[in-house]
Amino acid sequence: MDEIKRRIINVFDKMFPKAFCELNYRNHFELLVAVILSAQTTDKAVNKVTKNLFQKFSTPEEFACASVEAIENEIKHLGLYKNKAKNIKKMSQMLIKQYYSKIPDTMDLLIKLPGVGRKTANVMLSEAFSKSAFAVDTHVERVSKRLQIAEETDSLIIVERKLNAYFPEELWSKLHHQMIFFGRYHCLARNPKCNICDLKNVCKYYIENKI
Repeated sequence: MDEIKRRIINVFDKMFPKAFCELNYRNHFELLVAVILSAQTTDKAVNKVTKNLFQKFSTPEEFACASVEAIENEIKHLGLYKNKAKNIKKMSQMLIKQYYSKIPDTMDLLIKLPGVGRKTANVMLSEAFSKSAFAVDTHVERVSKRLQIAEETDSLIIVERKLNAYFPEELWSKLHHQMIFFGRYHCLARNPKCNICDLKNVCKYYIENKI
């Protein structure tokens, strides 16, 4: 393992040794709904919504039987709530019809569910099924590009592939959470905390802006 890679891992371990999924859920299905809702929305906002949402609807059967309007009413404070409501209802119907209400545990099957892309599928694989996966959200993407693991023009799938190639597979799930925490609380999109960052010397953002 090269020096820079080891340094990145060590800094993440030091800063966020117990990084975790901040979405609130009680089972795999609730996690899937919460992750779908989290697109372009903060986990904090999702948790506020799901506190009441999951009291009304908490199973595929309950969501499948609910009207889209009823689901919309519960999640209307989130971005893209109309599309999310439609997808969650369709996803619930598909789970019942094709998977006996069980969440599939492979990438190929997960991404066939309405509203589920690679990021959501990777979160499910890692968080629900304890499989090695590197979900790339906006924080992971930003941190990867600033630390020069990926190029600025790389798509999300290319960023994911480069992360998978760069870090040992057994660390993917832990690093995924650590990179989210690093991006959410330290390496912010605006006004990142470069002055107290132990990785600034390998950070493209810091080097180019000479903060």
